[in-house]
Amino acid sequence: MSATVKIIEHSIAPNGKELVTFQVKYQRFIHAEAKTHRAMTIADQSVELLQEVGLMDCADLSRNASSSRAIPVNKMIAATLADPAFFSHVGKNQPGMQAREEVSPEVKAQFKKEWIELAEIVGGFVDRWSNGYGIHKQVANRALEPWQHISVIVTATELDNFFALRDHVDAQPEIRDLAILMKAALASSTPTLRTEDPGRATSWHLPYVTAAERLEYHGQPAYLAQLSAARCARVSYLTHDGQAPSVEKDIALFMSLVGSEPLHASPVEHQAYPLLLSDTRCKNFVGWQQYRQIVEQSFIK
Repeated sequence: MSATVKIIEHSIAPNGKELVTFQVKYQRFIHAEAKTHRAMTIADQSVELLQEVGLMDCADLSRNASSSRAIPVNKMIAATLADPAFFSHVGKNQPGMQAREEVSPEVKAQFKKEWIELAEIVGGFVDRWSNGYGIHKQVANRALEPWQHISVIVTATELDNFFALRDHVDAQPEIRDLAILMKAALASSTPTLRTEDPGRATSWHLPYVTAAERLEYHGQPAYLAQLSAARCARVSYLTHDGQAPSVEKDIALFMSLVGSEPLHASPVEHQAYPLLLSDTRCKNFVGWQQYRQIVEQSFIK
């Protein structure tokens, strides 16, 4: 499998509702399918109808993803050629969306060889467009997207329908691989029980906030939520792994996100504290108060 999955934060509220944040990496060519998803079940059709006409927030997955617009061209070329995205299943040509039968191992190997050769050719063009013609990375990097992997932060309370749709024989094999890995990671993870006091750090689901930071700022959960939001935003720049967090830079980034017009709110969707009832909806979470709602009330004038 080409995808990688790890759970960053897994919490359970006193009301019994779980909230989980994944850090995942997968082939960019399945990103559209990973995003095309509603978390409602058949029993929630009336609620989903309200969502479709814009009368209710969608109980969907919260996401932040690495962006071709944010990563320097030379870094993007190097990362793409070092680990070009490929297909886990290469089906034979036939009518319809699904290809049950795969091509021979010999054909698959030759196709992979040519697929990588094509990436190298495109990489040469992208280098020339950027360094020779002076074309911005938000344009030049697009040509490399078929061979890119994308890093994504995903937070959700509702995952059953995602797994039902994506861990299915009719799903594209690469997104099914991703769903299988996410399901396995969740099954082997033990959630941390959060308290009911939103004034304490122990109540909050805070991806990328360390245990030491929770202890140091135990009475300042809003401050920790700001740190978490900034670190979730940094997935756009692929700067998570191997770097120690800088609190000063994190707060500066958070203020730039909430101080912009329009508000850049997706990174503040990953933090939350428990609600009293497990079926209470807040934004796209169920049973949890999402930080985005607090930010919108506090920072939007």
